[in-house]
Amino acid sequence: MLSIKNLHVDVDGKEIIRGLDLEVKAGEVHAIMGPNGSGKST
Repeated sequence: MLSIKNLHVDVDGKEIIRGLDLEVKAGEVHAIMGPNGSGKST
């Protein structure tokens, strides 16, 4: 299982994630979607 609680991310002084909670249980599949060049892999 993967558990993330209250994640905050700032890049160059700009807040891009605020208070993210995520729980992925064994056997679940999740995907991150967005336009090309939006930073999904970083």
